[in-house]
Amino acid sequence: MLIRRERSGDADHVRAVHTQAFAPAYKDGPPPEPGLVDELRNGSAWIDQLSLVALLDGRIIGHVCCTRAHLLPDRRPLLGLGPIGVLPEHQGGGVGSALMHAAIAAADALDEPMIVLLGSPGYYRRFGLVPAVDLGVTPPVADWEPSFLARTLTTYDSSLTGEFQYAEPFRDL
Repeated sequence: MLIRRERSGDADHVRAVHTQAFAPAYKDGPPPEPGLVDELRNGSAWIDQLSLVALLDGRIIGHVCCTRAHLLPDRRPLLGLGPIGVLPEHQGGGVGSALMHAAIAAADALDEPMIVLLGSPGYYRRFGLVPAVDLGVTPPVADWEPSFLARTLTTYDSSLTGEFQYAEPFRDL
């Protein structure tokens, strides 16, 4: 398996990954994640260096992205991670873990201070994520608190606190 940056021409494959990865969770219609990635890619929060794909035998089997987010009230920048998706036939084989490690390393190399995501604590704690509220970062929806996680990076500053604000396409869901 190889992890690399998303390239021009990968969008259809990335869309297919997220469609298949998230379809089981949406019995009444198509999942929103493929469209969300498209909207993020076309917006100002997109960071080319933080959109990564996993390839196996030249085929894209997974994708993750981090986009620009902010802390309110003063709009200090940090990252929102997600969506992350892996084709169903490759789930449980380490692809998601490889994408997470690559995204964390790439964000750290870009001197980003923190990554925040909404996800399963049981899964994401293995990557050093902790409850975001423990770091003074609150979710935009109070009910998310148990699954709202953060990972500090090398340039983290403990004054980085406030209410998390996702990129606009997330807020439009």
